[in-house]
Amino acid sequence: MSEIRVPRVDQGQTKIRNVPIAVTPEGFWCCPSPAVFQKIQKTQPPLNKTRSSPSPHGTFWVEKKQTSATLKKSGSASRRTDLVTDEPSTQSSNAPVLNNNASVKNERAPRPKLEKVPRKVTVEFGEPGTSDLKLILLGKQGLSVKLSVHRSVLLENSSYFASEISQQQPVFPCLEIEDCEDVEIYVETIGLMYCKDLKPQLIKQNVSRVLRFLKIAEQLGYISCIQSCLEYLEAVPWIGEDEEEKVVSLVSSLQGEGLGVGPVLKRVSPELSDPPKDTLSHILDLVLKSNKERGRLEMKSTVLKLLKENQCLPTSSGSNHLCNETVYTSCKSSLHSLVSLFRQAAEPEFCDKCLDTREPVVKLLVLESDNLIWLLDILAIRQAADEFATIWSTQQELASLHTKLPTPIRHHVSSITARLFVGIGRGELLPSKDTRHLLIQTWLQPLINDYKWLLHGCRSFDRTVVEEGLGRTILTLPLEDQQSILLSWLGSFLKSGEDCPNLQRAFEVWWRRTFIRPFAEFEILQQGDDSLRTSTSKMEVEQ
Repeated sequence: MSEIRVPRVDQGQTKIRNVPIAVTPEGFWCCPSPAVFQKIQKTQPPLNKTRSSPSPHGTFWVEKKQTSATLKKSGSASRRTDLVTDEPSTQSSNAPVLNNNASVKNERAPRPKLEKVPRKVTVEFGEPGTSDLKLILLGKQGLSVKLSVHRSVLLENSSYFASEISQQQPVFPCLEIEDCEDVEIYVETIGLMYCKDLKPQLIKQNVSRVLRFLKIAEQLGYISCIQSCLEYLEAVPWIGEDEEEKVVSLVSSLQGEGLGVGPVLKRVSPELSDPPKDTLSHILDLVLKSNKERGRLEMKSTVLKLLKENQCLPTSSGSNHLCNETVYTSCKSSLHSLVSLFRQAAEPEFCDKCLDTREPVVKLLVLESDNLIWLLDILAIRQAADEFATIWSTQQELASLHTKLPTPIRHHVSSITARLFVGIGRGELLPSKDTRHLLIQTWLQPLINDYKWLLHGCRSFDRTVVEEGLGRTILTLPLEDQQSILLSWLGSFLKSGEDCPNLQRAFEVWWRRTFIRPFAEFEILQQGDDSLRTSTSKMEVEQ
């Protein structure tokens, strides 16, 4: 690591700061710290004295217009300023010369605005005098960077510079690049051309900075740097979705240039354009058949969340159809298994069997019921649960077997019915009128019979939500159907009380529709007729 002298001059003169330079075994390699360019944009503290020896390998100068600074008053001490003269090409001594007698009391000029002060950075690679080409980078906010570089290095590494140098006159070996968006990375990318192996330099960086290198390398046609950046991005972890999006966006723009971006993009996209249908089916099977309760519950929550997020993205109708078809295949499989388990449990001799024989059947029955609720949740968030309501409303055999099983075993099935009523009440699914009516006819009474166990045996059961959904479902039917269903419910409610769904809100709505609304409408019509007859009589009298 080498350093250069930092001379300080009076107001209106140039101030040069001390900046360290890294020198590689190859001879020279300048890699200024990001802080160097950041500090250039800020106000420098006044009268910052620094001394250092000149660099034997390279020079890094930072030039900036500096306004004068004054010392604070202390007693009767007069203001003084230190003047340092520095001429790199002619000065024989590196020691600064101080002029303690110079006073600026009456010579202080108005301080210019900082944003209007021109900023300039000068950088040299290698030993002074060995370069044969000047490269000037003009960045934002008046930032200017001058590089003393070597023509052969640029010609060897950059197709862009090879084209530009071929158009230059040999008398004035100087290139100027305007509107550089990222001067700092531009300088470091030029420095990378002096390194035989880029991997040790890139491995010290983070993903965001390497992406900046990649962007400049693409502009310069610096192929070896592009390939090294791609190798880095393929191997390093990406942190967060934002970083992943930045990598994929920039790397994807290089696809048409034959630079081997495939290994990087394979991390986020398969070779096939659409994920295979079998993959989702395999995931569902693994979750549905898991016998570890904790892992199964966690993965059900995770898959449901991911499918919900995926539903918010624009997808083709074909892929949506395949996904829904896969879920319904799992639904039919679980439903078939559930009916088979109910048949076993409904056999007269089942209760006489030993516990070791009965317990696996009961566990599987509970598992399949829970699986169907989960699949129904998936279909509901995908707005595709109408067919599920139709299938469940036609399960006459399952409903008849339901009455033959003890309540502690069968009440899990009533949770499926409750979830359907909640979905219809929320508008998550829109089955036909016949399906809604058949669903209530088939499954309302089993739900009422199991309601006590649902209240006390299911942690996730929300009485308020279920009763609201059931009431709204009933009120979507014709008024005559509402009447028959609610009168039947009233008989059960008067017998069971709190152990029966409370549908009083739905009952009140039906009551108003039946006994109040017709008479109110009749009264309005009658008032309208009376008003018409009155106006007609007035017209006759006037005539």
